Formats: sequence, structure tokens, C-alpha cells
Amino acid sequence: MLTRKQYELLVYIKKHLDTHGVSPSFDEMKEALALKSKSGIHRLITGLEERGFIRRLAHRARALEVVRLPENHLAAIHGAQLPASPARPQASNFQPNVIRGDFRQQLAGAVAAANASAATLPLYGKIAAGQPIEAVVDSSETVDVPGDMVGRGEHFALTVAGDSMIEAGILDGDTAIIRRSDTADNGEIVVALVDNSEVTLKRLRRRGASIALEPANRAYETRIFGPDRVRIQGRLVGLIRRYA
Repeated sequence: MLTRKQYELLVYIKKHLDTHGVSPSFDEMKEALALKSKSGIHRLITGLEERGFIRRLAHRARALEVVRLPENHLAAIHGAQLPASPARPQASNFQPNVIRGDFRQQLAGAVAAANASAATLPLYGKIAAGQPIEAVVDSSETVDVPGDMVGRGEHFALTVAGDSMIEAGILDGDTAIIRRSDTADNGEIVVALVDNSEVTLKRLRRRGASIALEPANRAYETRIFGPDRVRIQGRLVGLIRRYA
């Protein structure tokens, strides 16, 4: 397949040969294709020659011969028409292999689609990813998240405070998306309410009749509680991170 510039040059050379009987000069080709240097023309000609579309005739000045045109391509680019002939009828379905330039319109469409599928969750203050802190429950704030992040069930969001879960990729300032649940599998990252007054984000480990809340940072110690002191509030299902 030819690039757009290769095709434009091939059409121009063919038209010039049909009109003047000789191939165009490098300067004429450079001007016709609005290129800044002849080296660009040389690369295009070399590419066309390697693909078998043109041939250089030895010992003759300005000697280029068009061997063939691409099959099923229009013999026209930007209004440059090639004459049809019984031997080579003019095709009618050429599609330039170019990238559309309406990036702003495409981006706006993508943003609109994302907004249409967004879910609005209540943002319940901060949750400690270090030492537990008292839960701050304030449903006056909300946060929008991608719809495919939440799925089924009831969800809420909490802002992470601290660094005890950094080895699990959870950083200070992240927004944790939580699916409300009072149960969790061993090893899941959960929101745990300790002694009905403190809340923390940790990995759940069951050790016999005890519950361990395990950090993901070697600078912190695992804390172990009796089963009656810990209540699971939800399971982590996603994170949102903003970069200033």
C-alpha cells in the first residue's frame, strides 16, 4: 500500500508525462507536493521504484516511467485526474489511508459517553491507611466514578489518609471505592470498623477466632483483634487518583 504522498507523486508524474511527454523535474515535484526539500522527493521516488510503480530509465535526463497504478484506486488526488483508457479503466473507490483530524470532536464524544455512564457516590470523609482514625461520615459531598467500576450493590467512597497500604498501590489522597458489605474473604482489602468508633482500610486476615488487620507497608505492624471488636463495613473495589 502506498502512502498518501507516494500516491500524490505517482499521480502527478503520470499526469505530467501524459501532458508534456517528459517526467517532471525534482523542483517541479517538490513544488507540486509542497515539500521543503528535494530529499523528500528522492525518498518518495525510491519508495515507488522499490514497490514497482515507476522505473528510472538509464542515461536519460528526467527519465521516469510509470509502470503501473494501484489497483482499485482512483487516479485522482486533490482534483488531479488521469485519463481513462480501455487498457486501464479509471477506478472509483480509492480511500486515502489517512488519520482523521477531528480529534477535538472525537474527544468530546468520548467525554460525553463517559459522563453518561458515570455513577455518583457519597464521599464519606477520610479513612485511615495508617493508624485508625475516627470515621468522618458526611454525605454532603459526592464523587463521580465510571459506571463499570461499581457494578451491582450499594457503593460509597472514602478519601485515603496515610501510607500504610502503599505496597498495595494505595496512596495518600486516593479515593477508595467501596462496595458495602458486612462480610469479606480472607486476604481482601476491607473497610473495618474497630470498637464501633474507628475505621481503617486494611487487608483482612483471619487467625483462628481472631481477626488481623494487615498493612501493606513494612513500617507498620499488623493489629490483631477479637472478633467482637471488628465489623466489616465494605470491600475495596476500585481507586481514583488525581495528579495535580
